[in-house]
Amino acid sequence: MPTQLKYDISLAKNTDLALLVEAGKAAQLPELQPEEQAYVQQQVEQEAKFILLNRYSHRVYVVVAPEAKTDNLRKEAIRQAGHALLKQLKTDKVAHIALLDKTGTGASLYLAEGIYLSNYTYLKHKTKDAKPSPLQSITVADAQVTEQQVQELAHVLEAVLKIRDLVNEPHSHQTATQLGEQFVELGNEAGFKTEVLDELQIQSLKMGGLLAVNQGSEEPATFTIMEWKPENSTNTQPYVLVGKGVVYDTGGLSLKPTPNSMDYMKSDMAGAAAVAGILYAVAKNKLPLHVIGLVPATDNRPGGQAVAPGDVITMYNGMTVEVLNTDAEGRLILADALCFAKKYNPALVLDFATLTGAALRAIGKEASVVMGTAGDEVMGALKKAGEEVHERLVEFPLWDEYKKQLESDVADLKNIGGVDAGAITAGKFLEVFTSYPWVHFDIAGTAYLLSEDSYRGKLATGTCVRLVYNYLSALAR
Repeated sequence: MPTQLKYDISLAKNTDLALLVEAGKAAQLPELQPEEQAYVQQQVEQEAKFILLNRYSHRVYVVVAPEAKTDNLRKEAIRQAGHALLKQLKTDKVAHIALLDKTGTGASLYLAEGIYLSNYTYLKHKTKDAKPSPLQSITVADAQVTEQQVQELAHVLEAVLKIRDLVNEPHSHQTATQLGEQFVELGNEAGFKTEVLDELQIQSLKMGGLLAVNQGSEEPATFTIMEWKPENSTNTQPYVLVGKGVVYDTGGLSLKPTPNSMDYMKSDMAGAAAVAGILYAVAKNKLPLHVIGLVPATDNRPGGQAVAPGDVITMYNGMTVEVLNTDAEGRLILADALCFAKKYNPALVLDFATLTGAALRAIGKEASVVMGTAGDEVMGALKKAGEEVHERLVEFPLWDEYKKQLESDVADLKNIGGVDAGAITAGKFLEVFTSYPWVHFDIAGTAYLLSEDSYRGKLATGTCVRLVYNYLSALAR
């Protein structure tokens, strides 16, 4: 069961309690006895980050609010303090914790966020030595925030955990068809509509990129359309989200090496999961926005009919593409979906994909790469939303000079550029298939981590859900 995040300012007696305090006021808490205040002051002077007071009937955890250069960095430091606190809560086998902010800033929300996300574990396939966290609930007991704020945050964090589950699920249990079924379940739970197109419908639409990538597979491709359209939606043109749904990527005939590459390619559908997670959070919180999600899904296998380097394929919009590297498959299925998005006359299209190793090599796991045609105002708002949740964005250019690398001798364009600027040429390829305001997120470095990184955890992170939800919720105000 996921952790329950709730709001209740009436603290029950003998409740395990975490107090978030400023360092200079740590010994001035009315909740503490005089001898406890003296002990806390002593620990603060020794630069302790949190202090445990064991009252036997319950525990009090005094968390010293970290200092930071900016407000957003302070919020992030408090989330990370939540991660550190959770480790102690697990050691103490705490089942229920109440949070009370004594800084006067409503920062208990960020402490709760760090605890909640850190408490995630993926144990579905363990038959022994499975150790679920003892923490069952987090109660925000802070009168400076509202119950609505806590409930909204709870739905967003729940969405993050659900897509972590999707990305962590091995391909043995998640074909394109099964992924579509899970999207239907999420839609039923959150309240958005879901339609999963099968292989015959994809063929009738002539989605040549998706069909080409799927040629080497024994499993059929799917194309999922998710839609949240409340009666009170404020936008006449929808916001469309597109996610790369490669449920497993061998590289096709351009085979990947296994160590630290193919062995983690169950995560190549993290963009698709992000789209579903954003829709889940939007629908759960009933944002008054019309939002559509599109997910082309398939695995990429080197089977007998697999597309071969040098083949020419015809895309959904009729353009021809020379496939020179079958491991550059994500852009092929995304291109079809981006063309399909045009039918909705969108106000803005955002796509999400673990697209290039070049993005990871350029900026690592500290940020996602973005580029697009939506303009400075949209890009600035997305960057601001990213800073607020510490899912930072680095914008790469889309200069026309890069398109020269995609010129083909035998088709309208080829699917890879040269050895340099691989993330940009991938984005430049996608741009060809857009005719509306558009932003591309390359999340190759942030979607899946091979070592623990604070509350982002290890393996799937659920990146972009909090960021894009915050962006959309600001538009809904």
